[in-house]
Amino acid sequence: MLHHLDTFLQRLLHESAVLVSIARVQGSVPREVGTWMAVFAHHVVGTIGGGQLEWVAQRQARDALTAGTHTAWEQSVALGPGLGQCCGGRLLLRFEPVAAADADALRQRLWRPSQPLGLFGGGHVGRALVQALAPLPYAVRWIDSRDGVFPPQLPASVCAEHSDPVQAGVADLPAGAHVLIMSFSHAEDLDIVAACLQRQRERADLRFIGLIGSRTKWASFRHRLAERGFTVAELDRVTCPIGLPGITDKAPEVIAASVVAQLLLFDAQHTPAV
Repeated sequence: MLHHLDTFLQRLLHESAVLVSIARVQGSVPREVGTWMAVFAHHVVGTIGGGQLEWVAQRQARDALTAGTHTAWEQSVALGPGLGQCCGGRLLLRFEPVAAADADALRQRLWRPSQPLGLFGGGHVGRALVQALAPLPYAVRWIDSRDGVFPPQLPASVCAEHSDPVQAGVADLPAGAHVLIMSFSHAEDLDIVAACLQRQRERADLRFIGLIGSRTKWASFRHRLAERGFTVAELDRVTCPIGLPGITDKAPEVIAASVVAQLLLFDAQHTPAV
């Protein structure tokens, strides 16, 4: 994740580390190829899956730091009874001693693009969503028409902006963005949805359009949007209510957790396998 990478590289400016990454996998394993953790003398950034696998890898990395090892090496690990883990798979770990001079190259190599997301609405649910999304691979553009609604401290992955009219912010979202709509006003919500549908008609480049609210709200919106000329097929691109079915708690933090889980599931189902 981006914030893990920033933390790793900031610390690397002051002390050396061993970068432990998963180079190859076979069978059932806890994490995928490319997953990494940075092991410092007294700190660890990131995770390769936890458990005995991670503990042993950390110990080996720290032994290398103590010994002043400068050469990278690889180790094949079977996740069986000998390691105290019963996943049954096998993976290849790569250990790389790194220092401040490697920071730029590591940033280029480890950086992964984040999924862009436009979040319309700075209310309670919007704030809960920003916090829930912070450790995840999403680049959030948080938009509201009101001044002074955003908290002074924001996660590094969040950019807050004022837009009046609020729906004007739809045009500037990156291609491929998800959109979550939860403004303080149903009138604003309607205009934002209409702007999303118009952009879909012209560019077809928004991946997910989600609107907070009840089925009754969406039935009313469908009727009004149809009067604006949007077709049934276009309206079917909007998800309302948002969140996983069956979770009925209306607390902002619960709604946020449910919506984030829905987005993660959507991304998993719509991202081509590599």
